[in-house]
Amino acid sequence: MSQNIYDQQEFFENYIQLDRQVRGLAGAPEWPQLKAMLPNLDGLSVLDLGCGFGWFARFARENGAACVRAIDLSEKMLDKARSLTDDENIEYERADLEELRLAENQYDLVFSSLTFHYLVNLPTLIKEVSKSLRPSGRLICSIEHPIYTSPSKPSFVVDEETGRQFWPLDGYQSEGLRSTNWFVEGVKKQHRTMGTYINILLDNSLQLTDLVEWGPNEEELKIHPSWG
Repeated sequence: MSQNIYDQQEFFENYIQLDRQVRGLAGAPEWPQLKAMLPNLDGLSVLDLGCGFGWFARFARENGAACVRAIDLSEKMLDKARSLTDDENIEYERADLEELRLAENQYDLVFSSLTFHYLVNLPTLIKEVSKSLRPSGRLICSIEHPIYTSPSKPSFVVDEETGRQFWPLDGYQSEGLRSTNWFVEGVKKQHRTMGTYINILLDNSLQLTDLVEWGPNEEELKIHPSWG
């Protein structure tokens, strides 16, 4: 079973204070690029994997999706999502994505934000996603970039002369479990190279049509200079 870090009280209390949880999609820097990849949502059947507070599920319905099945492992996240939602065509469900099985030819769009890098058995999930997509269906997802999951000791290093922060990169080709301290100790993530992610998609009969490695624009750098 996947690590359910989001139901730990200390972690959850810190997590809900993140800008992307307070402001929703508008607080996620990568959202404009993900949004640009979306098809016309009118009448679509949507699956949201790792739905969190349900921000995307509600966005999809507000923009014409016929129905949304939104899945998360965390009961705390789902409770919050349900409290923010008044829509009988959004179905929230608790399930472990490591063990999820999907029906064939069921969804027009599968969406997942910052979830896949937690999963050991990602190839199995992508196989299920591929099977569940209709012929014109799409998978749109984001992951934590491998340069951030790679380091054995993930932590910014400050240059003493300039004061600038740098992210050390080691072990990029050594895939597997990484343990990091993020709000609490021992948060488990799975490091994969970008090539491995792409091959998992291609090996499961998916076509790669867009690949964006997010970076801040000039306006964002004015607000957040440390992102540069």
